[in-house]
Parts: sequence; C-alpha cells; structure tokens
Amino acid sequence: MYKNLIILCVLLAITFSSTAQQAPNKADVLKAITLANDYFMQKWPDPGKPIVNDKTRPSNIWTRASYYEGLMALYATDPKPQYLDYAVRWGESHQWGLAYRNENRNADDMGCGQTYIDLYKIDPKPERIAHMKAAVDKMVASDKINDWWWIDALQMAMPVFARFGALENDRLYWNRMYEMYLHTKNVEGGKGLFNPEDNLWWRDKDFVAPYKEPNGEDCYWSRGNGWVLAAMARVLEQNPPDKKQRKEYFSMLKKMSDALIKVQREDGFWNVSLHDPGNYGGPESSGTAFFVYGMAWGINHGYLKKKTYLPVVLKGWEGLVTKALHTNGFLGYMQGTGKEPKSSQPVGYDTMPNFEDYGLGAFLLAGSEVFKLVR
Repeated sequence: MYKNLIILCVLLAITFSSTAQQAPNKADVLKAITLANDYFMQKWPDPGKPIVNDKTRPSNIWTRASYYEGLMALYATDPKPQYLDYAVRWGESHQWGLAYRNENRNADDMGCGQTYIDLYKIDPKPERIAHMKAAVDKMVASDKINDWWWIDALQMAMPVFARFGALENDRLYWNRMYEMYLHTKNVEGGKGLFNPEDNLWWRDKDFVAPYKEPNGEDCYWSRGNGWVLAAMARVLEQNPPDKKQRKEYFSMLKKMSDALIKVQREDGFWNVSLHDPGNYGGPESSGTAFFVYGMAWGINHGYLKKKTYLPVVLKGWEGLVTKALHTNGFLGYMQGTGKEPKSSQPVGYDTMPNFEDYGLGAFLLAGSEVFKLVR
C-alpha cells in the first residue's frame, strides 16, 4: 500500500508539473503582446496616416479602432508613455471624429469612440468626446433601433453606449443600447440573429437558416461570434446598472462560451466555420483571440468558473503564441476582412491579410486578460 501511495504521489507530481509547464507566466505573456505591438507601431509610425490597399481609407475606421482597444488594454497592463502618446496622436489626427463623417449612425464608424472615451477619462478634454457624444445622443433621442443588422456592429457600438452610460451616469444610454441589442438578437433577419438552439450567432440575415454550410450545419462565422463575445465583456466591464440587462449580457457570455468549448480545435484554435471544420478549416487567429479574450475576461471578473474555462483559455493562448506569432511580431493565420468562412482565403502562417490591425487588437486584449490569470 505504501509503495502504491508513493507511485500515486509521483504521478500527481508529474501531472502537476506538466500542467504548470503548460501555463505561461506574466513575463511570457507580456513579452508576446509587446512583440506583436512593437511590430505594428514600427510599421505604422504615423498613427494618422491613411490606410491604402484596394482604396484609401482614414486610419480611424473600424479595423484600426479595434487595434486601439487592444493598445489601451496593453497600456493598462504596462503603462509605457509611448503607448498613450500613440493613441492620443491617433485621436488628434482625426480631430476626435467618427470615421468618414461625424454624427452618423454607422456602428463601424463609431468604433473609434471606445478609445476616445478611455482617453477622455485619462485627460478629460471635452473635444475628445464631443463628436462621438453628439452622434450617440442623436441615436438615443431617436426611435430607430434597427441599425445593428450585422453582429460585428455589437462590438463596434455597444461599448461606446455603455461607456457614455457609465460616464454620464445616465440610463438612457443603457436602455437604448439594450433595445437595439435585443432587436439584433430577437428580430433582425426575421427571427433574430441569435440561435438559442446552438447558442451562437448568424452573421446577418443572409446566413439565417435555411442557409447551410456544405456539411448541412448552420453557418456560424468565427470572428463574427468573436465580436459578440467581446461586446458582452466590454459592456459588462462598464457595470450596467439595470440588473435585468446585466443578467442578459452575462447569460450570453456564458452560453456562448459553453458552445465554443465544444468546437475548439486540438491545437487551441477555432476554425473560421464553427460548425463545419471542412469548410476552409484550419487555424484562424482573430476569432481565436476574441474567444480567448472573452473567456479570460469572464474568469477574471467572476462570471465564468476558472476550473472549467481556464484550460480552454490557456490552450487557445498557447496556440496563438506558439503557432501564429512570428519572431518579428507578425501574427499569422489571420483571416482578412469579410463576413463568412470563404472570405479572404487562403489563411496561412505567412499570409498577409488585407488588414491586420483588428486581429492584433484582439490579440492584445486576449493577452492583457491572460496576463491577469497567470503568475
């Protein structure tokens, strides 16, 4: 019996050691996100420079706005002055305006507002939020609630409304955001873009059943669902004052996380098609990073049980840093812009997407939350 006890203790020690080795430490995580961010800042030394590929776009469009969300998370983790300066120069270069034109209702053009408001909290200069507040106030005063007809919009706009609700201590922002969210969830596209049978979201009305993937399953696009999971975290972070609303966002965070656990790949990634691994299957970094972020945030804030979700988070993070992150900081396996699995294919380790900023933003968000989870 004593011999068996010794063997059992040895096996437990080996198991513990193996598990401990799999978990990164804070230095590892910070090194990875710093490397990735340095690569981008060196590539784009002028934060106001227009983005030129198939056409010229301002650098405060949704793709770049998503990056700055990640940069602000990195700054909160490692408050280097150059990070803050880079973000402020970005806002100043656009006169703190919405992408393309001020006071419009397009969620993509509002994405930059998340960082504008966060920078306002650091240094409350009225011009930093004036244009964004005017645009959101018009939406709050309007009865129109069907602007968010694609699920990406939830991450672009909901955290802006939530930030104003918290900043102004005004429930009107919270209530209008909730009405618009519920329309997207339950009404848009005929029966809503959320499928309670699978606890995942169709990207827009074009993908609502009877649309099917090649294997006969519903089409659930990885990054699209990543946007929604991130939105739930970023809204809850602002602490919705209404218990009913808070419960809805927490419930969605958990339902989606549970659904995502079931379809995680062995290498830690998620496929671009969550229910059809054969439809452009393979590692994809942007959706994976958003999933890691959402679940890690949920653990850190007490919404998700660490015992259940931490292995999923660490597995996903390990995949990102060991398989996608290049030695120079470039992130591979990043799907370019689009709305479905076949968009911007192929996706590979060395493939340069047409935009790499939103994926980096997701990676920085994920790493900043993983940093809090490890020793």
